[in-house]
Amino acid sequence: MSDNALTPASASGASVSGASTRRRGPRRRGATLIALTLVAGLGLPAAYSTAYADESTRTSEAGGHKGARTDLRKIVDGLVSDGKRPAALASTRERDGRTRTYTAGVADLATGAPVPADGQVRIGSNTKTFTAVVVLQLVGEGKIDLDAPIETYLPDLIRGEGVDGRRITVRQLLQHTSGLPEYTQAVAENFTEFQHRYAEPRELLDRALKGKASFPPGAKWEYSNTNYVVAGLLVQKITGRPLAEEINKRVVERIGLRHTYFPQAGDMTIREKHPKGYFAEKPGAPLRDVTVQDPSWGWAAGAMISTNSDVNRFFTALLDGRLLKPAQLKEMRTTVPAEDPVAGSRYGLGLMSRPLSCGGVAWGHGGDIPGYETRGGVTESGRSVNVTVTVLPGALDEVMEVEKAVDAALCR
Repeated sequence: MSDNALTPASASGASVSGASTRRRGPRRRGATLIALTLVAGLGLPAAYSTAYADESTRTSEAGGHKGARTDLRKIVDGLVSDGKRPAALASTRERDGRTRTYTAGVADLATGAPVPADGQVRIGSNTKTFTAVVVLQLVGEGKIDLDAPIETYLPDLIRGEGVDGRRITVRQLLQHTSGLPEYTQAVAENFTEFQHRYAEPRELLDRALKGKASFPPGAKWEYSNTNYVVAGLLVQKITGRPLAEEINKRVVERIGLRHTYFPQAGDMTIREKHPKGYFAEKPGAPLRDVTVQDPSWGWAAGAMISTNSDVNRFFTALLDGRLLKPAQLKEMRTTVPAEDPVAGSRYGLGLMSRPLSCGGVAWGHGGDIPGYETRGGVTESGRSVNVTVTVLPGALDEVMEVEKAVDAALCR
């Protein structure tokens, strides 16, 4: 790396100390699948009303604390108060496996249907962590070298203005320190074009490589979805199988995620019960239903569908060492400073740490895609929270409101 290269810190306690990051502008921010410029402001009907769905528990209520559950209800309610968002869903998981779900708002603005408890949602950039896990499993199997140039595995593919696959390592892809230009700006400028059409991974990469490198590899950190398109192509090259199949076999089935999947080509719907997702084309425009969409433009960077409780199970299993060998989990948790709405955030290999107001950090990722925003995390004690709202944020304060809800739920 050059003299101004990022200095990594291990997860042993240095992961947040001394981190000083500036707030990012609207084009790129941690865990965001699509540029914030896609939506600068969202308005909901004045007559929009708020209601709770029944709380659902998967295990005994014995030992639960009524006050804590009331606090979480208030947190979820606050996310839809005054018609700010159509719906909010949250799920908590304790170290002993107790899971509770909460909902507020309505699943459908047209009918006022209740929000399904723990409904499926599009999880956006949380997909990156699934992709990173598969890459790191292949590292543990000796099939990929983290510090080898991507050229070793995908020869002559990564070329562009200031872009050279011979200088970009696999680690830099997963860490967002490669300097690869972003491709989602093309989606941001015309989401209507992409909503219902299939986009090949190579098309996404070709769009990115029309731009020039953002910086020399290793010189700094900058979030780019292109990194994970390349990571997905790497998985397919090494395994000889589709990325979706590898994620399903190596992650979803392995830890029993019953409501999580990577949509197949042409699958534009959400299979199980779900709240509808909404989107505004421009500030002040009416919200429109974008639940049905082809997520292929997000692919390895953001196409997956899951539930809040499954996302909690995934991150808990990951941090418990059930998906990666100790050496690879340590690499994943070795972080560099990241520009994120939450000051002090750091990024590892497809995994983020964010400081909590009550001390310590939460590990997770988060993701945005038109229609849905998800945020969450797992603490070192093993408690996890995941929150979803059914509209893409249009401004930084809207993002921070969901981040603060996660912090409050983890720190309650």
